[in-house]
Amino acid sequence: DRNGIILAENRSNFQLLVTPEQVADLEATLTELRQILPIDDDEEERFRDLVSRARPFEALPLKVRLTDREVAKIAINRHRFPGVEVEARLSRYYPHGPHAAHAIGYVGRINERELQRVDSQRYGGSSHIGKTGSERQFEEQLHGFAGVERVETNARGRVVQSLSRQPPDAGDDIVITLDSRLQRVAEEALGQESGSVVAMDVQTGDILVLASLPTFDPNLFVNGIDRETYAGLQENLERPLYNRAARGEYPPGSTIKPFIGLAGLADDTVDRDDTVYCPGYYSLDNVDHRWRCWKRRGHGNMDFHDAMVQSCDVYYYDLGYNLGIDGIARFLGRFGFGAHPGSGIPGERAGILPSREWKRNQYGETWYHGETINTAIGQGYFLVTPLQLTHALVTMANRGLARKPRMLRAIHQSSSGETRREPIGEGKQAVTLAQEDHWEVLMDSLKAVIHGERGTARSISNNLNYRIAGKTGTSQVFSLGQDEEYNEEDLRRGLLDHALFTGFAPADNPRIAVTAVVEYGGSGGGTH
Repeated sequence: DRNGIILAENRSNFQLLVTPEQVADLEATLTELRQILPIDDDEEERFRDLVSRARPFEALPLKVRLTDREVAKIAINRHRFPGVEVEARLSRYYPHGPHAAHAIGYVGRINERELQRVDSQRYGGSSHIGKTGSERQFEEQLHGFAGVERVETNARGRVVQSLSRQPPDAGDDIVITLDSRLQRVAEEALGQESGSVVAMDVQTGDILVLASLPTFDPNLFVNGIDRETYAGLQENLERPLYNRAARGEYPPGSTIKPFIGLAGLADDTVDRDDTVYCPGYYSLDNVDHRWRCWKRRGHGNMDFHDAMVQSCDVYYYDLGYNLGIDGIARFLGRFGFGAHPGSGIPGERAGILPSREWKRNQYGETWYHGETINTAIGQGYFLVTPLQLTHALVTMANRGLARKPRMLRAIHQSSSGETRREPIGEGKQAVTLAQEDHWEVLMDSLKAVIHGERGTARSISNNLNYRIAGKTGTSQVFSLGQDEEYNEEDLRRGLLDHALFTGFAPADNPRIAVTAVVEYGGSGGGTH
């Protein structure tokens, strides 16, 4: 990681190798080996698969990571097993186990599909390849180049003599942008909850935290995971293999209100002093439906500042309706919503930024005003990923200057021994406002969300020696009927709202932007 903490390394371990050509009776040998070593069905099945694909004179692994006791047992019985040997080989190892597993990823044995797309010469002597996370994203740098030896063989394919030899080049070491200590803080804060925390450096775009819980131990996958364990991970309803940080798509809820509010200011749809009366609901002429505010008895008169601080839905219903869905989509698209963040993290998703055109293409249907009203408070079709929301927040913290998220910080080249730091990409001025003071209007309201007397996140402001600008959010998992009330105590966990928070600090000179999502956590302002 960025502090020099080793996240993935190669370690030597003893492996039990079998050369089929040298074994008189393979079936009998396997049976006898299982009598002295704990070789399970999955290990034997993997070995048989290798035998079917390899040349008969190749030594193939039957069991990896032998203990000292197991090595001793083979040594004692060595005379009984011609063609069977113990050899020390390098194997990928993740010293921190489940810590940051989705960010780091893991390597595994190359499968048939991967063999079709890789360079056969470069991977000729390789058995493993990056499968997920940084292991897959930076496979090109980490893998290196296989050595080449030209040999003369006889008719049976056995080597007679070596003609020439080109030694291999080791892969490079990489430093990723992750701060492992900060990552651990985030994981501990989530505790037993399912969710995600993403943190980015506002000035560079470095991804400092990419936490997704629950997690898993990547060491299980390196030399092949047994079926029972894999099935347990796959069938787990909490989806521990799923990277919620880059792939999880959630309605943003009220965390989108700062962007909607800024759109209103920039478009002159609303002025900071304009007020909207909140009676607890919003309605349109000639429409029976009422869109309710989270505060059933209403907020009364709300201006821009108060509506942000108290997260008044009615204010944003009205603002969204006046902006129109295409105005919303056009402005929010400049912050990167509805597009891939560009981090290069395998499988990162783009979320959904709805518009008339999007709905027409997706469903072949027209757009309705009610859908605009829902979009304005981050509900309906609107979906974002935690990484995407953090990326947009960085652009906001930088007053419109976008920074591309990045995971690679430096490369230590094995050939030269030199370390090359990756240059920080040029920032792109994605959002420009005609009136620069609109940024300050927004920032003042976001600071009051945390530090104001009525701020929805005021509970986190105690004992802070710096100021935060942020916004809470509550993401609905299901829709309520017109006259139904949301009662958390009556709902099973899978129907509870998701809790969100986004913020950056220090508020007046931002250095870090953070998004936290707690699945089924309830309200964003009430989840700790």
